[in-house]
Amino acid sequence: MFSWLSPIGLYGGFVRRSLTGAGLACKTIEIDDETTIHFWGPKSSKTKPSLILIHGFGPHGVWQWRQQISFFSNDYDLYIPSLVFFGRSTTKSPHRSEVFQANCMVKLLEKLGIEKCSIIGTSYGGFVAYHMAKMLPERVEKVIIASSAVNIKKIDNDGLLKRAKVEKIEDLMLPATVTQLRVSITASTNRSVPYLPDFFLNDFIKCVLEK
Repeated sequence: MFSWLSPIGLYGGFVRRSLTGAGLACKTIEIDDETTIHFWGPKSSKTKPSLILIHGFGPHGVWQWRQQISFFSNDYDLYIPSLVFFGRSTTKSPHRSEVFQANCMVKLLEKLGIEKCSIIGTSYGGFVAYHMAKMLPERVEKVIIASSAVNIKKIDNDGLLKRAKVEKIEDLMLPATVTQLRVSITASTNRSVPYLPDFFLNDFIKCVLEK
């Protein structure tokens, strides 16, 4: 599909314009010798309380937080990072855990000189926000965790896989095909989902999930 015919690409452009209109700029910073974090943050000098928005699995953080960004931008200096392995945040480190993700976010705060902040985390981002607050109790003022089972047990995952009729959690959380994405969408909502054509879902996988 040509880029100018991509509905997901067009919506991505709308999201970026919304962010710039809220006073944010796209930035990249090396937090150590192995890891680079991509994020959206204030264009100008920081004058308001800092609020960190941590996304979950799926679309980039700015997609998940677009409406909240518009709401909070007048009262907070917003920071919307892409967690490692999402968006354009990368690492050479072999570590793979929410604790590692939280440590990366803590290093980002240090690089940006953020001494005090509040954090909102959703889904997987809730795990990261929880561990950030544990690491920095003197610097994290408020924490909001939404739609995140920080007390999840293995039996809960087993039940989820059974209901979704898949064998591996990555097939559900990291869909690579239209069929897997349909299963993921159905499992993540409690209401019927309108039919979405294959070309739209393929465009979503290519423009969002593969980046």
